[in-house]
Amino acid sequence: MNIQAFTVDDLHEIVDALSTAVDAKDPYTHGHSERVAHLAIAIARTMGMTREQQSILHIGAHLHDVGKIGVPDAVLCKPGRLTDEEYAAIKMHSMIGYNIVRKVRILHPVATIVRSHHERMDGRGYPDGLQGEEIPMEARIVAVADSYDAMTSQRLYKVCVSPAEAVNEVKRCAGTQFDADVVEAFNQLFASGALTIEQSA
Repeated sequence: MNIQAFTVDDLHEIVDALSTAVDAKDPYTHGHSERVAHLAIAIARTMGMTREQQSILHIGAHLHDVGKIGVPDAVLCKPGRLTDEEYAAIKMHSMIGYNIVRKVRILHPVATIVRSHHERMDGRGYPDGLQGEEIPMEARIVAVADSYDAMTSQRLYKVCVSPAEAVNEVKRCAGTQFDADVVEAFNQLFASGALTIEQSA
């Protein structure tokens, strides 16, 4: 490929390939990054974010779990409750991902999304314990999309819930775990029937 002809579309294809590689590491999360990116963009459009913000968000959503490459398979795919040490290892994926993504200059705007998608509005998230407006808006959107898909996807260690139950749980956590404005946009999408996400089996 002629490097002079490298485009944003090419970048998105590379990012999609990377996120697919992460999903392949754990067959129970197959397609997770794609679904999170799809829902995140739908939320962003509902909130009136710019095209540039949506592009950054789309890439960040695809790469939000890239750090799971550095989590041992025995922990990532464990069919049961994690020990405190194993949970600590899982939580490292956001920092591992951040350190991977920030090595690529063109992806610097995306790195904070990867790092902060498990932060909470009440400051009880990780890895930095950010609170409220300290958390990048794109990361707040990915947090909602990620949690919804995790709840409605079948995993080794849990039974999935229905979309309606997951929506209610997201709404319940508005203002504590999730940004209330993001939750409002998320709820509008489902209340209007504007968004349907294919659930993993």
